[in-house]
Amino acid sequence: MPSREIALLTNPTAGKGRGAKVRGTALAGLRDAGLVVRDLQGRDAAEALDLARQCVADGVDAVVVCGGDGMVHHVVQALATTDTPLGIVPAGSGNDVARYFDLPRKDTRAAVERVVAGRTRTVDLARSGSQYFVTVLAAGFDAVVNERANRMTWPKGQMRYNIATLAELRVFEPLSYTLQLDDRRISLEAMLVSVGNGPSFGGGLRITEGALLDDGLLDVVIIKPISKLDLVRTYPKLFKGTHVHHPQYEHHLVRSVTVAAPGIVSYADGERFAPLPLTVECAPGALTVLV
Repeated sequence: MPSREIALLTNPTAGKGRGAKVRGTALAGLRDAGLVVRDLQGRDAAEALDLARQCVADGVDAVVVCGGDGMVHHVVQALATTDTPLGIVPAGSGNDVARYFDLPRKDTRAAVERVVAGRTRTVDLARSGSQYFVTVLAAGFDAVVNERANRMTWPKGQMRYNIATLAELRVFEPLSYTLQLDDRRISLEAMLVSVGNGPSFGGGLRITEGALLDDGLLDVVIIKPISKLDLVRTYPKLFKGTHVHHPQYEHHLVRSVTVAAPGIVSYADGERFAPLPLTVECAPGALTVLV
């Protein structure tokens, strides 16, 4: 029987350089298990996507990402609706996709064992036009913070996002949204609207608590206007999903949603996605994952 051939596609800068360190351990473990491994790195996101597409065209048995949610996002654009499975050796800062499948996030050898075992699960993706995402689309205060942080050159790492959050919190006001929830249209003021394929983003922030990966539905969460102090108090509850009890929280299950609000650029899987308005729909069973 011929050996399985997989592609190991690494983002060396993931997790503040952890990706490069994890790659060596992963590569050795995969080859020791008898797999034929294409050891690949893209110079940027576009090249990484091209490499993934070529691997799918060549018929590899899986494309394994060594990186974080951003790298997963780019590779999924090549794997969506194909029979080529996604494998994950977590090396990012957030690793929410790895969380979804209970993959080892700190034990590289254990993560490699999951890839070698070859067990798969088929899950939904969210789709907007020709783009897909796995986790959550942010389209409010959280997206504005991302935009500001991306414009900043100092400081680096998490502190940049902390400063961006404080800066935006001083001036942020509720946004005027128009939402098309399947066949229901609503207009309202809100702090944020999130569209979840899965339950969390941002390293375990369970904004769309309860979202299932294989129900054929999207979870739309709305946080209606609250005070800035209340927003700060509610933030820690996102890690446990207990924000769902806040009186300004709304949760809708839909097959399709259109989100419109002025001046907002949305983020998905932590990556800059598209300006609003945009329509997101569920793509049932669009991705196979090694679990």
